[in-house]
Amino acid sequence: MKHLFSLAALAMLSLPLSAQTAAAKNPAQAPQTDWPTYNGDYSGRRFSKLSKINTATVGKLQLAWTYRINTTTGGGQRISATPLMVDGVMYFTVPSHAWAVDARTGLKLWQFDWASKGGETIGNRGAAIKGDTLYFETEDCNLVAIDIHTGKEKWHSSIGNPDQFYFGSVAPVIVKNHVMVGISGDDFDIPGYVEAHNADTGALEWRWYTHPEPGTPEAKTWPNDEAMTHSGGMTWVAGTYDPDLNLYYFGTGNAQPVINGAARPGDNLFTSTICALNPDTGKLVWYFQPNPHDTHDWDAVQTPVLIDGTIEGKPRKLLAQASRNGWYFLLDRTNGKAITSTPFAKQNWAKGVNEKGQPIPDPAVVAKQNGTLTAPNQAGAANWYPPSFSPLTGLFYVPAYDAYSVYYIYDNNKKPEGWAGNDRGGWSSASLRAMDYRTGKVRWNHEWPTTGARSGILTTAGNLLFTGDPSANLIAFNSSTGEILWHAGLNAPVTNGPTTFELDGLQYITAAAGDTLYAWVLR
Repeated sequence: MKHLFSLAALAMLSLPLSAQTAAAKNPAQAPQTDWPTYNGDYSGRRFSKLSKINTATVGKLQLAWTYRINTTTGGGQRISATPLMVDGVMYFTVPSHAWAVDARTGLKLWQFDWASKGGETIGNRGAAIKGDTLYFETEDCNLVAIDIHTGKEKWHSSIGNPDQFYFGSVAPVIVKNHVMVGISGDDFDIPGYVEAHNADTGALEWRWYTHPEPGTPEAKTWPNDEAMTHSGGMTWVAGTYDPDLNLYYFGTGNAQPVINGAARPGDNLFTSTICALNPDTGKLVWYFQPNPHDTHDWDAVQTPVLIDGTIEGKPRKLLAQASRNGWYFLLDRTNGKAITSTPFAKQNWAKGVNEKGQPIPDPAVVAKQNGTLTAPNQAGAANWYPPSFSPLTGLFYVPAYDAYSVYYIYDNNKKPEGWAGNDRGGWSSASLRAMDYRTGKVRWNHEWPTTGARSGILTTAGNLLFTGDPSANLIAFNSSTGEILWHAGLNAPVTNGPTTFELDGLQYITAAAGDTLYAWVLR
């Protein structure tokens, strides 16, 4: 492994180490000025209470700095990670690499390069921080712990076998002293899982597979144990956490073999499912499956957003997800019971909902050898790009696609393996969509003039929403009305979720576009 240091970093190392903020010690106690974890806090809302940048001042934003990454070993060059900001330093990743840069100036403090032995390099969602340690996954399935002051490795621990086509891309989440990690991979018929590692040593504490235990009632949603234990259900995206309930929430990926589900009749739990685990034991507490018996590559890994809201005049602990299959779900996060189940985008694959609030698949709208016209398309009405919820407006925001495509089966054997089919695109329309969190009804919709790249969303107490458009702009909207208030042209479409933080009394906005990280400031 190779470590690159700037002169500024070496000078910094000679200074006394400052006390860590509460955010670095415990993300649940994050000061509002920092952005210490993937979603800003445990809730997944991506809402900031900072308000110096607001509807009246956003037009005065100035570019503070840019940082373009430079890599000398393998790995991807697209910044899809959400940068963390703790104690005036920003930390971000791409496959095989991690950086620390001065959040005021963009000056590199250190760069960490991992010598990968394989795996996919399609993206890395980011890192986690606890105390003086940064954690991130490598594409060849290692969890690496790095000293945040020096950029040097403390330890690494295996999280999977890349020879089985597993790879690492998920941003870890720190819960107490557990480093919660997920796994990626979709080419072999292998099971997904979530793991917890000890934050101090990297030792594996528990692993929970995304399929039932043989002999349990949920196992009957598969035709046999062999199909069940080769099930898919990858855990591609960081979860959320409720400290009061001590529950960790995350979604699981599509079932395998992909597209052709004829050899795996049944609902196929726990694929395409929202799960709640006890993070201390790895025991499943409840589950809700948004997409029973997936035959379209529609995972349910989209961020499960935690909302403390009111339903029928009573305060409720809620969980919301705009799922890839085109449906919006609002659940009671204490027990997983559905409160709202409604389409938020065009869909023709479900013929209603059952008594549990799950869509009922229409057997006529599955892939066939001669093709079936289906909405949404395989990319989904939503995808991994982070949504946002604003308590200020009561609106849930999602980068939404209305799209039709034709699904084909090309492996029609009795026992297909891996990718048994695919889709070919048709009509599509891209939008930024704002929905009432209680009902899923669209309150405003901004249709983009073109389709293409999607990006994540940030909302703030300044009544602003920041996101990227498909045409390489970062745009600020009035989050109540959908009015465009400001934009900045970039070198590429925004490839992550924008963030905000405050330093020295100044509020900053950040976004990544391709290989470049941008920061704007209100002076």
